[in-house]
Amino acid sequence: MRNGIWNQEMECIKRPDLERLQLERLRELVDYCDRNVEFYHKRLEKAGVTSDKIKALSDIQYIPYTTKADLRDTYPFGMFSVPKKELVRIHASSGTTGNPTVVGYTREDLAHWAEQVARLTVAAGASEESMVQICFGYGMFTGALGLHYGLEKIGATVVPTSAGNTEKQLKFMRDFGTDTIVATPSYCLYLAEAARDLEWPMEDYQLTLGLLGSEGCTPEMRTQIEQRWGGGFFATDNYGMSELNGPGMSGECRMRNGLHINEDHFLCEVIDSSSGAVLDPGSSGELVVTALTKRGIPMLRYRTKDITRIDYEPCACGRTTARMQKIIGRSDDMLKIRGVNVFPSQVESALIGFHEISPHYQLVVRRKNFADHLEVRVELIDGSLLKTYGALESLQKRIHDRIKTILGIEVKISLVEPQSIERFTGKAQRVVDLRSQKEIN
Repeated sequence: MRNGIWNQEMECIKRPDLERLQLERLRELVDYCDRNVEFYHKRLEKAGVTSDKIKALSDIQYIPYTTKADLRDTYPFGMFSVPKKELVRIHASSGTTGNPTVVGYTREDLAHWAEQVARLTVAAGASEESMVQICFGYGMFTGALGLHYGLEKIGATVVPTSAGNTEKQLKFMRDFGTDTIVATPSYCLYLAEAARDLEWPMEDYQLTLGLLGSEGCTPEMRTQIEQRWGGGFFATDNYGMSELNGPGMSGECRMRNGLHINEDHFLCEVIDSSSGAVLDPGSSGELVVTALTKRGIPMLRYRTKDITRIDYEPCACGRTTARMQKIIGRSDDMLKIRGVNVFPSQVESALIGFHEISPHYQLVVRRKNFADHLEVRVELIDGSLLKTYGALESLQKRIHDRIKTILGIEVKISLVEPQSIERFTGKAQRVVDLRSQKEIN
């Protein structure tokens, strides 16, 4: 580790050298998929693509996209490239909307994964001196174990508390001197709220670094998290998904000017979600990722559904790897309300700054008179405000006007009792879509 960079050779590589490496690995991957995965063999054969036809990185455009539906349709092992005896771990999604997406890892895959996570945790400020409490749920979810082994690789001390049991989480933080936390942004904020509600002074906590992920976090919410913990707490974002190993594809450095992509392992494109056309560098659109070194279940041009853009300019931190901007939403989470595209992050940004409300909210979508209507449910900090009509009406109007200015559409604002919106130790449920229910007249 030198100058706060874990792998100087790869994180500071010159772009021509990087692109030569990416092209070499892309050609190897296409050949590997063609020979070892029947699903890809058929796809590539139909598209007329072979490894010797990949002459430049731009030739990736001729390879068909892979989607989450492909993984579900081939459940459980139809896209694996190695026999079970060569797998050392399997993870899977919850499968709440159909078959889970199942992913497998060879020993080499796990080594690459740990290396990827090591880079982003060091970039964020972790080191061999860090005491890291992992508040992700351990199990089939990739987040906890992914961060766990990467942090151990850099020599950090890992406290694998898993999710839930908030009072014990806080006790361990105080007693162990935890200085780094791994959690979703919403749970990190909830822990700060719970800490302030207990008798222990905030000075008893030594948290200085947050490695936050698994759900979106607007800059406004991050500021709120840092203010709630105080004491110089510095929150960073990282990105990944099980189809691409898990956390470790990209992460923020201390400059917090985008998430550095591990480009020697991941080749990224940005496309138009509707047409599938590849967009010019710097454009905003759907992120598509090819996992160049993944072998247990290789991944060619995986459509993430996440909306971002990529900056290829070197960073002030010294790294030359491209940086993806924070995800502004998902193409499949985007709500279209009376012709307007709405992301939960836009509403979250509008709500930050009202001291009367907590950071917990939900978007409820209903169908009325053959049109979609959006209700924003916001939790009050002080429930007595519900009995003060003038103040309540004033707050509703201020929130309504700010959201309408940002979205450009009419919304209903509902202010609800404190603690009445469900808390989640994993991803917060921001959208409640009731449009499939019987229409309200």
